[in-house]
Amino acid sequence: MDIIKEIEAEINPKKELPEFNAGDTIAVSYKIKEGNKERIQQFTGVVLQRRGNGSTETFTIRKMSGNIGVERIIPVNSPFIEEIKVLKRGKVRRARIFYLRERTGKAARIKERKFFKK
Repeated sequence: MDIIKEIEAEINPKKELPEFNAGDTIAVSYKIKEGNKERIQQFTGVVLQRRGNGSTETFTIRKMSGNIGVERIIPVNSPFIEEIKVLKRGKVRRARIFYLRERTGKAARIKERKFFKK
């Protein structure tokens, strides 16, 4: 099994991304190709889950566009990710927060995790 992991590491070098988990609000700068043009689009939302490991690791991000919830599954090692910014750290107890899908308005808010300097 170590041989597979070594070959995988050579093919897909790990990107330097900030640490984020379920419940965090992040902004993903994503490259989009339209014909021969290329532009960068921001996708800002709450992380619902992170799953997988190594080259198959993905995360699901959800945002509200008007009254419609939009979810996107993005591979961590995608070459189209320009950068990821963590905007808020969420205080949740679960690794997968799919219960957020049924909630609307104030019930869909996530408390922010506070950090204190020592």
